[in-house]
Amino acid sequence: MQFENLDVWQRSADLACEIYLHFKLSKEFGLKDQITRSALSISSNIAEGFERKTSKDYARFLSYSKGSCGELRSQVYIAVKIGEIEAEQADKWLAEAREISCMLSGLMKSIESW
Repeated sequence: MQFENLDVWQRSADLACEIYLHFKLSKEFGLKDQITRSALSISSNIAEGFERKTSKDYARFLSYSKGSCGELRSQVYIAVKIGEIEAEQADKWLAEAREISCMLSGLMKSIESW
């Protein structure tokens, strides 16, 4: 198995792509940089953890991904307040980030039993 086969990796990579495309032309450079980094960090940490040698390392990187989900949600709320994201789009991204976070929790629990 490879990390590319994990649904949670695929969904988090898709979410990062959506966010990158949305902010591609944004002039809010601070927010743009931060929100795209947190979105990208979710799938990146899943991949990096998967490639580590121990289940403990893998779980630690999944925890980083889960933290990035929270960071992303916080930034989405702020982006709505400053008018960079429409509420409907924000709701979609927030729901996806919450679901990815739940998937990460489940994956972390399964790793603990290895």
